[in-house]
Amino acid sequence: MSFIINAITDWIRGLLINIIESNLITMFGDVNYRVGTIADQVGTTPLAWNSNIFSLIQTLAETVIMPIAAIIITYVLCVELITMVTEKNSFSDNVDTFMFFKFVFKAWVAVLILSHTFDITMAVFDLAQHVVSGAGNVISGSATIDIDAAIAAMNLDAYGVGELFLLMIQSFILSFAMRIMGIVILVILYGRMIEIYLMCSIAPIPLATMTNKEWGSMGQNYLRGLFALGFQGFFLILCVGIYAVLVDDLIVATNLNTAMFTLAGYTVLLCIAMMKSGSLAKSVFNAS
Repeated sequence: MSFIINAITDWIRGLLINIIESNLITMFGDVNYRVGTIADQVGTTPLAWNSNIFSLIQTLAETVIMPIAAIIITYVLCVELITMVTEKNSFSDNVDTFMFFKFVFKAWVAVLILSHTFDITMAVFDLAQHVVSGAGNVISGSATIDIDAAIAAMNLDAYGVGELFLLMIQSFILSFAMRIMGIVILVILYGRMIEIYLMCSIAPIPLATMTNKEWGSMGQNYLRGLFALGFQGFFLILCVGIYAVLVDDLIVATNLNTAMFTLAGYTVLLCIAMMKSGSLAKSVFNAS
């Protein structure tokens, strides 16, 4: 009789261990997947991320926004010319001809900036992509979890049926939480790219004000916003890298139950940190 009970107990233990290992493989596999793929997502330029959307945004900017920017730059240059003449000469002194050469040069620079709007915006994201790709290579190589070693270190064979049943429930909940985290990360990544496209679509207007002293703050703040969006990817990769290292440290925990709940806390913390990465990047670059 005891032989039958032991056989049933061993069968139940084996079943529970297989389920727990399957859930753990899913969890750790998701961590490795996020570490390996987020660098590609956030390190991609707007053109490479979706060329069709980029083409649509560029066409709208050039056909709809560019004429408005041309009107703005004409107005700004006219006001600047009038202000320059009235303040320097008051229409009473001889006109300094060099002053007009400076004005012509400034107008040429303004038109040059406006005509290369997308070259400037793409240069910002090319720079950010270089930084993000370099960080992603470092993180992917140092924070990948060895799934087989992690499961072996947990020594599930040492647990009883009751403990294994509790671990099965916990691992199932955490595996589901990892999937929810994946959706949150997806929303953050796609939301960032949509914001980038929206910023690029309006680029001609703020860049049309760059050469004017009074209006130039609009263009400067716009460029700071572009840099903030570009380098937000660096913070996103860093968040996931830190998370992966913390999870990797959990596999040596002596109390597996504590490790499971700690992992849940890390998961929530990761989502919060990634959601705050945008505001952090804007504060660093002083972009409003």
